[in-house]
Amino acid sequence: MIIKRVSAREEILGIKKLQNENLKSRLDIDEIEKEGFVTAEYTIEFLELMHGIEPSIIAKEDDEVVGYALVATRSIIGQHALLDDLFHQIDKHSFNNVKLKDTDYVVVGQLCVGKSHRGRGLVQKMYAFYKDELSGKYAFCLTDVDEKNPRSVKAHLKSGFTILDTLTYDGSKWYIVIWDWNSNEITLNH
Repeated sequence: MIIKRVSAREEILGIKKLQNENLKSRLDIDEIEKEGFVTAEYTIEFLELMHGIEPSIIAKEDDEVVGYALVATRSIIGQHALLDDLFHQIDKHSFNNVKLKDTDYVVVGQLCVGKSHRGRGLVQKMYAFYKDELSGKYAFCLTDVDEKNPRSVKAHLKSGFTILDTLTYDGSKWYIVIWDWNSNEITLNH
């Protein structure tokens, strides 16, 4: 198993394949409840744009992408409505008396682990690598997690995130979660 940053188009295609296999809209209710899901669907072009700005984290086994944690920065605002809204929601919040809109933070645009690799601690390993790679540039890491995806909520909390607030999308409750990477340092926007 290798955990690394995206460096080739084939890896982006592997992310897209894994995303398609785990989209909530393509799973039955039992699988959604048992295995979890991803909600947003991204095009290859959008994934390429994201990775051109800040390559995402992937887990590979035998040249196959078996997990990913997408890196989204403010630079992609205006390219995907769901992520735009998440950045907008995050910017309304403060953490430890600091307005998040005034800090440099990164958003996990989506997290997924292939079914055959779940339960092996891969989320924590990818997030540890995510932090190692990005904590020098960003003070916080944030994302949102559907409350109807308890497997994902648990994985995020176990990885170091805490619940900042809740929001509602299409009648579903979502948790905004934050991981404070530099508890003694706040990196302000330039």
